[in-house]
Amino acid sequence: MNDLTPDADPERLQGQLLFATPTMQGGPFEHSVVLLSEHSEKDGAFGLILNQPIGQTVGDVLTDQAFHPLRHITVHRGGPVSQNQLFFAALWWEAARGLRIIHQISAEDAIQHHQQPGTLVRAFVGYSGWSPGQLEVEIERHTWIVTPPPPTLLGFSHDESLWSSALRSISPYHRLLADAPKNPFAN
Repeated sequence: MNDLTPDADPERLQGQLLFATPTMQGGPFEHSVVLLSEHSEKDGAFGLILNQPIGQTVGDVLTDQAFHPLRHITVHRGGPVSQNQLFFAALWWEAARGLRIIHQISAEDAIQHHQQPGTLVRAFVGYSGWSPGQLEVEIERHTWIVTPPPPTLLGFSHDESLWSSALRSISPYHRLLADAPKNPFAN
């Protein structure tokens, strides 16, 4: 599955995708895909849920003409922390370094990144955060499936279907997990 353990080097967790396991039912992370953009032993971890659109666009939230170039960008719930803040992130793929992310950028910077070919700009309310050591314990308890982001990640729909679509591409085991009913005992 993966070889990341709680004592894993934080550099190895940064930039990874976290897939919530089916054990995380009923909470803000149910069937979530989190891009872990920061991780350190001292500060903990910071990530963004990629697959929870809230049904609004930036144009619905920011009506000032200055934000017009961003008006069609879907707003996503980035996590359960600070859900009263709207911020932007830019994602792109570099052949040598993999998926790159700059988070918590200003609207002006988002407009500049939005104009760059191959760059995906997303708007988020809230973020996902873990105190030092917390994420490692959750990984040890098999709450998260940790995997590097595939080069095709930016081409997937970043909606509720991302969890199963991206999970299927990891391995045959993960394909079974992605296709399992939400509550197998209800069948």
